[in-house]
Amino acid sequence: MAEKNAKASIRAKALELGFDAVGFAPTAGSGSAQAGNELRQFLEQGCHGDMAWLGRRIDQRAAPTALWPAARSAIVLGSNYGPGDDPLAILAQPGRAAVSVYAHGRDYHDVVKKRLKSLGRWLASDFDCQLKVFVDTAPLMEKPLAQSAALGWQGKHTNLVSRRLGSWLFLGVVLTTLELEPDQQESDRCGSCRRCLDICPTGAFIAPYRLDARRCISYLTIEHQGHIPAELRPGMGNRVFGCDDCLAVCPWNKFAQASREAAYSARPEITDLSLTELAALDDDAFRTRFRQSPLKRTGRDRLVRNALIGLGNAGDASAMPLIESLLDEPSPVVRAMAVWAARQLLDGAAFASLGENRSAGESDPAVRAEWGWEPDSNVPSPESGEG
Repeated sequence: MAEKNAKASIRAKALELGFDAVGFAPTAGSGSAQAGNELRQFLEQGCHGDMAWLGRRIDQRAAPTALWPAARSAIVLGSNYGPGDDPLAILAQPGRAAVSVYAHGRDYHDVVKKRLKSLGRWLASDFDCQLKVFVDTAPLMEKPLAQSAALGWQGKHTNLVSRRLGSWLFLGVVLTTLELEPDQQESDRCGSCRRCLDICPTGAFIAPYRLDARRCISYLTIEHQGHIPAELRPGMGNRVFGCDDCLAVCPWNKFAQASREAAYSARPEITDLSLTELAALDDDAFRTRFRQSPLKRTGRDRLVRNALIGLGNAGDASAMPLIESLLDEPSPVVRAMAVWAARQLLDGAAFASLGENRSAGESDPAVRAEWGWEPDSNVPSPESGEG
């Protein structure tokens, strides 16, 4: 009875602090072995791309008790960031910069971690326990734990799906020395539906529940540090930071609710941003504009790279003066995508004329390949469909 009362008290406190979902999972089992095996397979196939950090501390990722042997229970918290309107509507406005819903407001790490620490202080005081808090920054696999804690299940798009809140949940975890009875694990309720798989613009899903990050727009626009493969650029459209397509089409979103968290509310300086405005930002302007936003993660050069791909896809030649000014950028990833965007917007003769006086001064093989000059054997030309 005391344990049930403890769970009820913890749940009530978490909801009072602003969390929208609370569940309890064991730290042993919890699908850890299966999740660890799936991670190893993902890594062996190279599907992680640049994310080498996923290959470190695999044993700890696979089991919370390997990360912290004293942990006896996991309290899993969900924070709803559901949008108030159609997140895919912006895709019909090719001149605007499409930013994933999760980045419309303040950085969720800051919001969730602050609440986790508040909950942790209360737990330590009232229950005389030890604990550690996590929000997406440690070798802990939150989604399998969330499924064990009955918050939802990992859908075919590999993200958590909630029967009550759809596909829009940020997750946080408190590992504690408290012995708490786990909730009954949620069942997979995707059935035969494959909307999330079929809508992916770049074909990033190898199979249901299996993602190749190297083709995922969220990975390409946020995590990937280099040149984005030519074959994937058209599918990016005007998406400059993340991609909501697979989340937004989930039928379980019919139960989703717009977030009540003010910190997640759309900020005009992020959601009302044109591609030209974004591509024109210098480093100081980038840092000022996105100081408290997840967009700061990419750095200015990669975000401009993404905006240039959007400008090339938009087909608006009025952007050419800006694009031409970026051909002389210090960053090769910016120069290369400025070349690619110019190629999309100009006819062959105009493009050749633009590059006529630049070949002698360009030393980066990837940028030279975009121009079509002496492509390095290790850098496929844009026409090859590889990258």
